[in-house]
Amino acid sequence: MAAPTAAGADPQALSWYEATARQRVLALTDPGSFTEFMGPTERRMSPHLPLFDLPRAFDDGIVVGRARLDGKPVLVAAQEGRFMGGAFGEVHGAKLIGLLRAALDVRPAAVLILFDTGGVRLQEANAGETAIAEAMRAIAQVRAAGVPVIGLVGGRAGAYGGGGLIAGTCSRLAVSEAGRISVSGPEVIETNRGAEEFDSRDRALVWRTMGGKHRRLIGGADAYSDDTVAAFRAAALDLIGRAPAFDLATLDSEQARLEARIARFGDCRDATEIWARLGVNDPEAVPAMTTAAFDETVARVTEAHHDAR
Repeated sequence: MAAPTAAGADPQALSWYEATARQRVLALTDPGSFTEFMGPTERRMSPHLPLFDLPRAFDDGIVVGRARLDGKPVLVAAQEGRFMGGAFGEVHGAKLIGLLRAALDVRPAAVLILFDTGGVRLQEANAGETAIAEAMRAIAQVRAAGVPVIGLVGGRAGAYGGGGLIAGTCSRLAVSEAGRISVSGPEVIETNRGAEEFDSRDRALVWRTMGGKHRRLIGGADAYSDDTVAAFRAAALDLIGRAPAFDLATLDSEQARLEARIARFGDCRDATEIWARLGVNDPEAVPAMTTAAFDETVARVTEAHHDAR
């Protein structure tokens, strides 16, 4: 399969943001180890989209299967943001839920979810919302069984809507600069609260509020990655090795940190105000920081090492 790099280029140098879901999976996992479940040849497509005269995808916008990562067995799901924004529908959701339930039987070293989604398809809203809830429950069951669930967020669509909720249930999250995470998207906030509250056309504001650097600084993500497959692979391996326990103590700690976060930052009007309260010396410089400079900043911020979503 052709990648968006020069012929013969190292697939590890592939841009995560530019790659397709299948390219990400094949380049992320050990060469030749990926076996796809319910691939395009099986034609498991949405039964609902033809009712709206909308095109379908043979894999319904998600790639699932088993592979190895540095020799360890893993299960992998990768959403295709180029098809309907990676949105959840009936078949799309069922494939993810089935993969998670399979993890309870095969007990892999980890489940990897490569998020690239705007949320739920409006054309399949009921099925999509049900899939979100079932996926969250399945992740809780997988984590309780001792299998870490690692989310990787760096695609075109980010992890919005129900995708943001599912990301919040993962054991650990790695994000890139493009890895926006939020339950409500910019346009949704503007529609409901007005442009004075949140101007969805202000791309700098969107990235400051929902982007990877902000999520990493406040502890909503556990690793910040460059936009390459190699960087995401290294992050995934690191996060698998330090996934937290899934028990009442962990949940109580996360809840306490969320309450503390609201109390500390609830009156802030911009992410730069939050960064200043976190102790970042030059908040205005954060968006333009290199990865190395940003990593140094993160190391000095206590909040960044919490695992509250």
